[in-house]
Amino acid sequence: MVSHNIWLRDHCRCSECFHPVTKQRLVNTFDIPADIAPLSVESKQYGLEVTWPAPAPHTSIYPWLWLQEHSYDPPARPKLENATDPEKVLWGSNIAQNPPTVTFEEAMTDQGLFEWLSKVDKFGLCLITGVPPTTEGTEKLSERIGFIRETKYGKLWEMTADLAMGDTAYTNVALGAHTDNTYFTDPSGLQLLHVLSHTGGTGGKTLLVDGFHVAATLKERHPESYTLLSTVPIPAHAAGDDGGIYQASPKSGYPTLSHDLVTRELYQVRWNNNDRSVMDHLDPKIVEEWYEAIRIWNRLLKSADSEYWVQLSPGTALIVNNHRVLHGRSSFTGRRWVCGSYIVFDEFKSKLAVLKERFDPDRVTADTRDPSSGSSVWSPAL
Repeated sequence: MVSHNIWLRDHCRCSECFHPVTKQRLVNTFDIPADIAPLSVESKQYGLEVTWPAPAPHTSIYPWLWLQEHSYDPPARPKLENATDPEKVLWGSNIAQNPPTVTFEEAMTDQGLFEWLSKVDKFGLCLITGVPPTTEGTEKLSERIGFIRETKYGKLWEMTADLAMGDTAYTNVALGAHTDNTYFTDPSGLQLLHVLSHTGGTGGKTLLVDGFHVAATLKERHPESYTLLSTVPIPAHAAGDDGGIYQASPKSGYPTLSHDLVTRELYQVRWNNNDRSVMDHLDPKIVEEWYEAIRIWNRLLKSADSEYWVQLSPGTALIVNNHRVLHGRSSFTGRRWVCGSYIVFDEFKSKLAVLKERFDPDRVTADTRDPSSGSSVWSPAL
């Protein structure tokens, strides 16, 4: 493993260089000489000990496990090349046999909350049973994760087929598999849904599709289409309500499949053909290829192997990762009353990271955590 001297000096995490409470860098990166060289380097049982030269001699200690985890020469984590995080479980219709589930009572405990959020992180969805069939119970469940994101639909929104909002969701027609908020620059991360009642009719089954699973299938069978969906931005809009026209910034939109620039890992799916705006930025040479690509994508989404249908009922809520799992519903009759919320993805990831340090810490965190100052300064989150 190779590390440059300036990189090592910049990453010293003693209390003089990295605040133990705020977890923010104190060392002035720009005061470090570009050609800095250590006075001495020693291998200790607890890590690599490096002594740096004037203006004031300084000793830095780097835990061995931390150095291994963050090696860049060779890389500690090989590029996934458009794959998905191996810790994620991809699924199709077979998930109906044993869908990830927790109880409301479990979610109200810290250990249960960790199990709940871990399942959401792993599968992209989770059912919660035993939820009080009220808006108050739904709000209490939502706030176990973090702040509820208020949007044009409100904070904790309620929905029935009355077109109270200019959105097809507020009708009784079927909705194909889609992600929400494609017209927002930052689509909501999690969506929680709870059917509070359904009277005088039938239908309204919820449709769920693992976008990561479908993307993996698309990449394997139709790599050219995968590339197009990963590179061609799609503009979107929401303009059904007086006084509001929403468009993501930049106006050209975002591709259906977004990847980490370093690992090339797929991290977000954006797809709602109903909200798509004019595709007037397409290169004329790829117009037909792009339409063929979204036709294939749509066909894979609608495959019986991809679709998981579940009839939600009062007392059973559903949460989905809106950056991964597409949702929809069948048409229905009668009065179907649904409430739900959006939760910022950063809130979810933060709560999960804190609980993981507590209930399932990685080796570096377990070895270096100081309970008096919160998270370890060597936490992988930092």
